[in-house]
Amino acid sequence: MLVSRGGVTGTTDKALIAQLGGYPRALAVSSFLLLSLSLLPGIPMIPFLILAAGTGYAAFYLNRQQRQAKLVAQQQIVEEQKEAIPAEEPISTALAIDDLRLELGYGLLTLINDNEGYRLTDQIKALRRQIAGDMGFVMPSVRILDNMQLPANNYVVRVKELEAGEGDVRPNQLLVMDPQGLPIDLPGEETTEPTFGLPAVWVDEGQREEASFRGYTVVDPATVVTTHLTEILKDHMADLLSYAETQKLLDELPAAHQKLVADVIPNQITVSGIQRVLQNLLTERISIRDLASILEGISEATGYTHNISMITEHVRARLARQISATNTAPDGFIPLVTLSPQWEQNFADAIIGQGEEKQLSMAPSFYRSSYHSFGTILTDWHNKDIIRYF
Repeated sequence: MLVSRGGVTGTTDKALIAQLGGYPRALAVSSFLLLSLSLLPGIPMIPFLILAAGTGYAAFYLNRQQRQAKLVAQQQIVEEQKEAIPAEEPISTALAIDDLRLELGYGLLTLINDNEGYRLTDQIKALRRQIAGDMGFVMPSVRILDNMQLPANNYVVRVKELEAGEGDVRPNQLLVMDPQGLPIDLPGEETTEPTFGLPAVWVDEGQREEASFRGYTVVDPATVVTTHLTEILKDHMADLLSYAETQKLLDELPAAHQKLVADVIPNQITVSGIQRVLQNLLTERISIRDLASILEGISEATGYTHNISMITEHVRARLARQISATNTAPDGFIPLVTLSPQWEQNFADAIIGQGEEKQLSMAPSFYRSSYHSFGTILTDWHNKDIIRYF
């Protein structure tokens, strides 16, 4: 009785009846025991036989009822599965796009599952943290997919579903480059480095020491992809800084600066206006990490103008020390490309409009010649001093 009562609620008689009535095997065992007792000497046979017959019939009846109920339940499940119509995927899911997506050919999947080296996914995590620390911009998550339509060793970087860059790497080799952009004097597969367009060579792992001894830059395939992704991200940070991300940056400012945010928004400028100012700065690769100083500059500029370009110009002046420190060379000076007085006069004469309506209106012929000259100078400068890898 105590065992039958354990673990249930209610009165003892109800619990006992429910347990015996719910298990036909228990009634069958009881019927067998009653029948055995009726055969013992000194025990009245007829009452025990009647009890044995009653419990035996109850066991048979309950067993049949449970089987029928089980069959009915199974039939109902089958009918429900037949009648069930698969839920149609909402059309809104087709509108979702990935901010950043990296598509890999099947031959590059080893870059993700590499257990010996530094995996591509780990490098991308480190990249997100570095971008946040350097630029104050929270890089969106990168969705990595395999694309069977790509060649085996190709990869494609997409920004908002549009192709922003592509390259070709060798998963089991090393990429060797000369920092000065000169040809590589090592046996291997000649190629062009996908990020900066420098001549390079894919070599075997065994030639790493020799390449390093000659002063070449040696990088693994995962680093090539990560570096290319970094440059693409820096070129498209303004496009990736959405309204929601701008609001998140403002909300995450320390409590000491929330009063400044309340004073500036929306009395002096809207969140959309701040987003456009930040986008202008990111387009010029200026860090927005010091958001408090940027808000102070915006507050000052809105006192005399609401032109986004003029506000950005004022904020840029407020960040002069930061910009100077970022562009200072290791030798302690800022590299400059100076213009001749004639060029300066040509640019000054091409400015039209007054006040906030000023803009540059240059003759196409002069624009083409100046663009070609600047392109040659900056290409040589870029190849010598600006190439950096992780």
